[in-house]
Amino acid sequence: MVKSIISIVVVSLIILVGAIYESNFVSRQFKEFDIVLNVLYEKIDDQTAVEEDVIAVQKNWQDKKRFLHAFIPHNEIKEIDLWVSEAVTLVRDEKWEDALSKVNVLINLTRQIPNTFRISFDNIF
Repeated sequence: MVKSIISIVVVSLIILVGAIYESNFVSRQFKEFDIVLNVLYEKIDDQTAVEEDVIAVQKNWQDKKRFLHAFIPHNEIKEIDLWVSEAVTLVRDEKWEDALSKVNVLINLTRQIPNTFRISFDNIF
């Protein structure tokens, strides 16, 4: 009986530590990406962005998604891939308003996705 209780407590602690790590890791990755997106947003708003700026953001995302594949659904990763790719084309074609709206959506996604991985009552039940 005592071994069963100890086993349950140990497994529960392992799950809790894993959940905390996952939540912190995902939040940190998206906060860093959010900073990069905000810089890009300002450049697009000033109409000083060039294709290389958006490609740098795309490379930053590709570096982050290598690790995020283990934590978040692939559909959310694909969605961000799509929006970033469209932003590259729009900046290259100097369609500033459209590019601005794409980056705005990306910023909103980077703020919403981590909320689904927070340890909260809503996410547990």
